[in-house]
Amino acid sequence: MNPLLSSALWLAGVGHFCVLLASFQVPARMKWREDLAKLRPVNRKLLWTYGAFIVFTIVAFGTLTLALHDELLRGDRAALGLAAFIGLFWLMRLVMDFTVHTHADWPSGRRFIVAHVLLVLLFSVLAATYLGLVAFYWRWP
Repeated sequence: MNPLLSSALWLAGVGHFCVLLASFQVPARMKWREDLAKLRPVNRKLLWTYGAFIVFTIVAFGTLTLALHDELLRGDRAALGLAAFIGLFWLMRLVMDFTVHTHADWPSGRRFIVAHVLLVLLFSVLAATYLGLVAFYWRWP
């Protein structure tokens, strides 16, 4: 099982940077320039601030996964805490996708359908990898 977990962790670490590649396209593809121009400056700045913090968080998730690969694979307590947090982050992102950010809200067109499906699959794999790791090492008292 450890070779499988090891590979899953390497892929999950890299997967975070794939999420970022997609997220960097969002402002142009979703026409943020037009939409954000309608907001008051404070709200526009808040949105950019929130976006920057989310990007920073995803960079940290990917970097920490790659840097702490061995600790995660060993099931070290702090590493499992990090894995639980990352897994819950992506699980909540999936919940939001199915309850708030429905596909009807996305722009129309085949490429947006494919992009949405691929992102949901990636979020699912990330959540399953980290929560699966935690479940694998879970020890009942």
